[in-house]
Amino acid sequence: MYDTLFNIAKTKAIAETRTKYQAEKIENENNLLKQKEEIQEAKLENEKLTRYGLVVGLGLIVLFALFVMNRFMASQKQKKIIQEQKTQVDTAFTILEAKNNEILDSINYAKRIQAAILPSKSMIEKYLPDSFVFYRPKDIVAGDFYWLEPIQDIGLGESETKDMGVLFAVADCTGHGVPGAMVSVVCNNGLNRSVREHGLTDPADILDKTREIVIKEFGKSEDEVKDGMDIALVNIEKSMESQEEFNVSFAGANNPLWIIRKDEYEVEEIKADKQPIGKFAHHKPFTSKKVKLAKGDTIYVFSDGFADQFGGEPKKPAGKKLKSKNFKNLLISVKDLPIHEQREKLENFFENWMGDLEQLDDVCVIGVRL
Repeated sequence: MYDTLFNIAKTKAIAETRTKYQAEKIENENNLLKQKEEIQEAKLENEKLTRYGLVVGLGLIVLFALFVMNRFMASQKQKKIIQEQKTQVDTAFTILEAKNNEILDSINYAKRIQAAILPSKSMIEKYLPDSFVFYRPKDIVAGDFYWLEPIQDIGLGESETKDMGVLFAVADCTGHGVPGAMVSVVCNNGLNRSVREHGLTDPADILDKTREIVIKEFGKSEDEVKDGMDIALVNIEKSMESQEEFNVSFAGANNPLWIIRKDEYEVEEIKADKQPIGKFAHHKPFTSKKVKLAKGDTIYVFSDGFADQFGGEPKKPAGKKLKSKNFKNLLISVKDLPIHEQREKLENFFENWMGDLEQLDDVCVIGVRL
């Protein structure tokens, strides 16, 4: 019975163990199956996400490719337009350059014509041997010009003439460049006719007649032309009383005559009439001023270009205007130098004063030592 009971208990324990093992085995198999299902679902989800990612990525790649293609086509189109514009610009530049060269050739030829009406170097050396001319146009041609004409008297024989004196002037016509140069031709012609055709020698009479001629010439136009010139005109004659003295007559239209006597260090100014050569609302006859000068005295006539030039202060973009006072001081500082060195000093000073700034106007200065 004991063995039977032990066997029954043993059998029962074995049955329970087997049952428990079978239950655990089934549970483990279920868990394993469940894990496999979860893994399968995760795998399917990953595959699904991968497919979505590939689709989205492919879509983005397609969109990017389309964008790149569009930009490429746009850039090609833009490049073509730019190339066409460049071709047009190059063509226009070539035409413009050709036109510019033609204009420059014309202006340079005009410069030769204008130079032809100016007194030659030999003529100046003959009639004003101790003198200088500082002439600096702003452009190729200028509205400023200088003028010289000897005053001659007929001698005993028909071919005999003798020089009684010399007229010279610095004129500043309206404007500069080509327009100023065209006005200068008319005004220069007026001076020549006043002396050569009408035989005038008094500076005031010459300016009166020149104004008449200039107004008449410009009066031919249907449009009202008020162009003309400012001028300082001087007549120098040797005194009959002494070879060391000179009789100087002066008349000016807005531009004065400056005198620096040999042993003095100040500028003596002979003022001009405040009216131009040309149309003017209240014009009146010009007046001549006479003065006696001695050998060694120096006279200066000039346009306003030198004194009106800006420069001198590099810290200021526009610089400052030189003005007449500083111009006078400059002339006083060089008065004792030989006349040709005075010109060099004036030119160097002007270059240094102007610096990198643009030249404002035509410049013309004549200095004559008696």
